[in-house]
Amino acid sequence: MRQTTVFFVLLAAVLQSALAGAGAIAAPAAAAAAESVPNPTNAQVYFIWPQDGTVINGGKFWLRMGLRNMGVAPKGTDIPNTGHHHVLIDTELPSMTEPIPNDRNHLHFGAGETEARIELPPGTHTLQLLVGDMNHVPHKPPVVSKKITVTVR
Repeated sequence: MRQTTVFFVLLAAVLQSALAGAGAIAAPAAAAAAESVPNPTNAQVYFIWPQDGTVINGGKFWLRMGLRNMGVAPKGTDIPNTGHHHVLIDTELPSMTEPIPNDRNHLHFGAGETEARIELPPGTHTLQLLVGDMNHVPHKPPVVSKKITVTVR
């Protein structure tokens, strides 16, 4: 079912791009970049795995992310009620009015991934999910998970 949803989101993005190129849809890029994209008020982002308190042996693991009441779409996709995942590692929430940073503490999944193999060094780490719009800016209101703690041995 997840593959079907991703297929239709991508198909919609291709169709929208084709229509925009034909002049059927006009939206200035500067205006889109300056505003946060609204989202459904009941949208939720969450960790499928790991869960709060999980102990991970070896440091490498599959991170699985969920999103409810919104669609997942690659960066640059201008479709209402969609966005893509960002994982915040050992950091606080960034600005809610600027693009989410892209560094070792802010992992971007701009291709629309809902799972990824990541590696953390030994120790205790916090993880939090934040959904970004087509320009990596958090939605308004932000779609953010609760912060979880994992231990790597």
